[in-house]
Amino acid sequence: MRVESARLRIYPVDDAELRRLAETAADPELRKAYGEMLRGCEAEPEDRLWYAAWYAEPKDAPGEVAGDLCFKGPAVDGAVEIGYGLREGFCGRGYMTEAVRALTEWALSQEGVRRVEAETEPSNAASQRVLARSGFVPTGTFGGEGPRFVCGR
Repeated sequence: MRVESARLRIYPVDDAELRRLAETAADPELRKAYGEMLRGCEAEPEDRLWYAAWYAEPKDAPGEVAGDLCFKGPAVDGAVEIGYGLREGFCGRGYMTEAVRALTEWALSQEGVRRVEAETEPSNAASQRVLARSGFVPTGTFGGEGPRFVCGR
């Protein structure tokens, strides 16, 4: 499975890579998140695409990872939630906007998905710009991480 955009190849990582990320990520919150993704992939292999981390690899730099994205489980009431992070050295190039847009379009083309949701920390203006440029609008509500956004049909 792979999603392509103009400049990126976006693909889910395998369980071995998720395990490596869960064991080696510098940030304890990321280690925890990758561990949760791995447990979801192992517990529900038929829905693994909704649990796995997806790498965004620039087409002009094969083997490099600009960032990663994920869904936080399969659709519930027609909604999936997306999360994402950009790696150092790739900021300011529009990669994450392109990746979020492409993976959101893919998700909305899947059966049972009518909207994609996201939330950001209130102070993370860059992440909020990514969402706005990707077609998301604020819902006016707050989740555990901050303001919530939605994109859908």
